[in-house]
Amino acid sequence: VQLQASGGGLVQTGGSLRLSCAASGFSSVYYTVSWFRQAPGKEREFVAAMSWSGETIEYADSVKGRFIISRGDTSDTVVLQMNSLKPEDTAVYYCASGRVVGNADLFYENWGQGTEVTVSS
Repeated sequence: VQLQASGGGLVQTGGSLRLSCAASGFSSVYYTVSWFRQAPGKEREFVAAMSWSGETIEYADSVKGRFIISRGDTSDTVVLQMNSLKPEDTAVYYCASGRVVGNADLFYENWGQGTEVTVSS
């Protein structure tokens, strides 16, 4: 299983970014995909997750109403649309795949490399 995250960058407070996670090497119908983030000096934390069908979606309270996780335009891609960004959203964002939708990293078996998001005040 391979996961490739992309789309990070520098944005001003209130701006938007769209992260993509391209997945390959597995039967996607049986998997879930999530986004986690890790800010400097902090623990990695859950952001959002969805089943591949889109029937089950979960968000961290800190991003509800601002971030949207969904299937991408191409097959085997999941995107995280991040709106109304705040400086506290600054972190390295990771995508991961697993078998169930959950808000802890122990649910996820495969991890991609991170993509850095910086929100300036």
